[in-house]
Amino acid sequence: MSKVLITDYTWPNIDAETAILKAAGIEPVVAPDSSVETLTRLAADVDAIMFCFAQVPASVLQNAPNCKVASRYGIGVDNLDIAACTELGIVVTNIPDYCIDEVADHVMAMALSFNRKIVKHSSMVKSSGWGSVSLTDTMHRLRDKTMGIAGMGRIGRAVADRARVFGMTVLAHDPFVDQPDAPEGVHMTSMDSMLKDSDFVTLHAPLIPETTGMIGTDELRLMKDDAFLINAARGPLIDESALVKALGSGEIGGAGLDVLEDTAPPDDHPLYAFDNVIITPHTAFFSQASTIELEERTAREVVRVLNGEMPEIVINPEVLGKTRAGI
Repeated sequence: MSKVLITDYTWPNIDAETAILKAAGIEPVVAPDSSVETLTRLAADVDAIMFCFAQVPASVLQNAPNCKVASRYGIGVDNLDIAACTELGIVVTNIPDYCIDEVADHVMAMALSFNRKIVKHSSMVKSSGWGSVSLTDTMHRLRDKTMGIAGMGRIGRAVADRARVFGMTVLAHDPFVDQPDAPEGVHMTSMDSMLKDSDFVTLHAPLIPETTGMIGTDELRLMKDDAFLINAARGPLIDESALVKALGSGEIGGAGLDVLEDTAPPDDHPLYAFDNVIITPHTAFFSQASTIELEERTAREVVRVLNGEMPEIVINPEVLGKTRAGI
């Protein structure tokens, strides 16, 4: 049988992908931990790698002489050395469209929870009783407020659709999307203008060198002092030290974060101390339906490549014609 190394996963089990892999004659090998040392050792005799949040550097790939495909459980592939894959003839795939509704819903849930003070008021009632909540918090109707979206990909467009249903004005910035290509009702503008004019700002850019730290001290200073920053994309898009300072000085109204710079943040993370920060543990992607879809489609991409077939998505098309899989 062929073997596939599963570096890591966050759902309860791998039954869905295991059924697909074994039906194709592929044995899953689950790493007991995702350290580079462990992955390097286990990669030595596998034909494929399926990875989620684990870092897969060149050293792991170079020790996998039979590996033909690296298939990402998810969208971003910033935790894989793609250049090394291309050099070694390894096809890289991902699933770019499996949790669009879930993440877009999560973004709006963050905005609504902050705007209506849902988390705060619920905590106050549970700790101090029904009469403990005074109506002194600032709350707004979402109608006629402005949602700013950085990145007009699939998820950014889904957020725009939802924001417009609430009657919000939608501003967006994306260096690859001009106004004629924008969704109906979305006004493309510069990053600075979007930050200045938005009541809510949500990030949907890929994590690449150009976007790392795209929200830092200067960008936070441009935002309204009651604006709410949302990140359900990748943690390093935000300079967290700058965000802590901005929250501490009241430069912005709050933040909703599904991701942090550190994928395993410490229990005393400074952002945990702010009442105006909502944090979820990278669960925006999750629903039972989206997870099963992710597991099955990630496995099917492996099966296709190991059968010498083209996968649905190729992240590194320059590898084609010189792949170990012969495609």
